[in-house]
Amino acid sequence: MTQPNLHPQPSATWAADATARSNGKGRFGREVGYLLSGLPLGTAAFVLLVTGFALGAGTLILLFGVFVLGGTLSVARFFARVEAAQIAHATGRALPPPADGPRRGGWGLLADAQGWRDLVHAIVAFPVRVATFALTLVWLCAGLGGTTYGLWSWSIPRDEYDGWIDLAFGWSGTGADILGNTTAGLFFLLTSVPVIHGLALTQSGLGRVLLRGGRL
Repeated sequence: MTQPNLHPQPSATWAADATARSNGKGRFGREVGYLLSGLPLGTAAFVLLVTGFALGAGTLILLFGVFVLGGTLSVARFFARVEAAQIAHATGRALPPPADGPRRGGWGLLADAQGWRDLVHAIVAFPVRVATFALTLVWLCAGLGGTTYGLWSWSIPRDEYDGWIDLAFGWSGTGADILGNTTAGLFFLLTSVPVIHGLALTQSGLGRVLLRGGRL
């Protein structure tokens, strides 16, 4: 009886290592792009879908609203496909396919469970996207601006206080101002990778839960 080969072939091991390296390479840049693009896409989705839902619900008694709501769910599905593609690109892990396909015709449009999940995601994810966009921008700007503060601090108008370090600790003088801002910039710069990664996991995790019910 032939014993099964419990040890992976060198080629298979190399392929798995190469896949892991490709997923890790450039991950920070992909996550930054995912977080910064989330706000304009989320704003467009939120405005279009909330408007469509309100118009469709308000005209549902006239039957015209059935088609408006159906079109709104189709738009929600489009934005959900964009989000799924972004999650796969940023995290290296694709979302599973939707559990059901879109319904067609009349009231069947309103029975599209996946479309309703996509609509809920666009609405619930909007404030999360606003927060992750703002925090990403703060960490990047504070990190880059703080570490290079000594090069451009001369252009800042001065008053009776020498920046936040003077207000917080009473340390006056240009040297203390530059030291304080450079130290703060280094903090943001050194913590940017785990913070950005955590924000990307939060935003993509919300998509996995709402778009696919948490299915891996």
